[in-house]
Amino acid sequence: MKKTAITIGICLIVSSAAAQETMHDALNFSENNYFGTARSVAMGNAFTALGGDLGGISINPAGSAVANYSQATITPSLNISVSSAQGTRWNGEANGFERLMKNSSTRFTLPNIGMTLNFDTHRLSGLRNISVGFIVNGSSYFNDNVIARGSNANTSFMGALAYNTSGWDISDLTMSDPYNNSYAPWASIAGWEAGLISLYGSSNNEYIGTSESYYTDDSGNYIIKQSGPLDQNYGRTQSGSKYDCLINLGLNFSDRLYFGVNLGITSLNYAYRDWISEIAQNPEDFRLQFQNPDGGPDDVTYFSDMNFNYQYGVSGVGIYGKFGFIAKPFAGLRIGGAVQTPTSTMIKQWWSYSAASYYTDSEFNASSESPEGQYKYRLISPFRFNVGLAYTFGNFGLISADYEMCDYSGMRYRETVSNDNSYYDDGVNADIMEYMGVSHMFRAGIEIKPAPVLAIRAGYTLATSPERYYEDNVKKTVKANRSSFAAGLGYSSNGSFFADLAFRATKYANEYIYPYSDYIFGEDYFPSPEIVNRKWAYDIMLTIGFRF
Repeated sequence: MKKTAITIGICLIVSSAAAQETMHDALNFSENNYFGTARSVAMGNAFTALGGDLGGISINPAGSAVANYSQATITPSLNISVSSAQGTRWNGEANGFERLMKNSSTRFTLPNIGMTLNFDTHRLSGLRNISVGFIVNGSSYFNDNVIARGSNANTSFMGALAYNTSGWDISDLTMSDPYNNSYAPWASIAGWEAGLISLYGSSNNEYIGTSESYYTDDSGNYIIKQSGPLDQNYGRTQSGSKYDCLINLGLNFSDRLYFGVNLGITSLNYAYRDWISEIAQNPEDFRLQFQNPDGGPDDVTYFSDMNFNYQYGVSGVGIYGKFGFIAKPFAGLRIGGAVQTPTSTMIKQWWSYSAASYYTDSEFNASSESPEGQYKYRLISPFRFNVGLAYTFGNFGLISADYEMCDYSGMRYRETVSNDNSYYDDGVNADIMEYMGVSHMFRAGIEIKPAPVLAIRAGYTLATSPERYYEDNVKKTVKANRSSFAAGLGYSSNGSFFADLAFRATKYANEYIYPYSDYIFGEDYFPSPEIVNRKWAYDIMLTIGFRF
């Protein structure tokens, strides 16, 4: 039985001819992994009840009203992703991709830039201050680089592709209209034209992988087996970001009650690519015989290697509103809360496939590349709300804790050119309602000031998975929590300048990736190799700011 403890990785060969929006894409584009300033990150982003920081305005818009001064900040950062991937074992034996491969990716980011302007009404009570802010904060960074390698004498991508293509007539395997669903899946089309699969027997809709050979038993039944061991390589990269551009208004009433509102404009860009290659350890094991169309002797060559690539990208712009408050019922204690409306994001998606096969006789080399498909749709991300408590110990320090909730079963895909959403409602939207649920986020932070100019900070964040699965007809929650540990330092001059430094380490739940699907031939079951990916992400951030 396959693991159910984490989102299953994309399987290369199951994508069909049209754009394939999935519930995991919806989750990926809807989640908020807050960044902001070095101070907010160092304190675990537990800023619902604190305020006064431009990073915290993404969490509670009332935070801008807490500060009785104007300020501007910029936060350059390094985001480092480290992945360790290795195949698991099947029935006690290696099942492919058995080598432990560590890989990393480092990118420069700018998770915060912005300004708030504070206006004093010169009143002693009532509306004392009005703040207006223009802030851009990062809410997600997509940074991933996974490599897995090993040998496999039992299964192959080409065998799985042949199994999934069987049933489609040869006339359907045609490079034509990328939006016409009457054709076979594009993975099958690309694989056929690149020579990764071929017909066998007398049928026009039964396929065999180039890495496989067949024979008939005494009853005339076909027996298909892999011809020999292959060196397999799998890779995946993800890149991109999601930013929230905030237009903020904050109101301070008697230094006791603060209200705020954000008009949020999200900017999303994301690029995904995965690939697989298979190399014959001994090409002589993979003998191929081609009929000569001129009636001469059959041509013979040997399979050497192949590769298959799938990539897609999205760009989108969305809009939402967020409302929040912070109250000071008595000295030291702060209570905060905020609610964010659903986000409506218009998304443009593109995708393509390519494949190639190589032989000892280069005359038989083949390659293919699909046309680039494009599609537009709208993604509705659900309500989210957060509450928080904080306590300040005069000028010495403070502690803060937050709780945030979002019910991801409310995510929905929508058409952009009509109001007929039956394609989504009968498919991926039904999956979202069935297999997504509530995610809980807990955040905690502490700040100590041993001197007026120096601050020491630490924070922790725990986010639970919203994914659900069935076991013995009982729906259960996927145990795939994400934990972040953060620390930082702050310097505040006697003038207007201040600077903050933060380091955050995030441990992701183990991810199980299946580079191709299981397949069956006759009574034989061929399980896909299972790759477990263990990922850490690290952020190093420096905020430079001025108060005025």
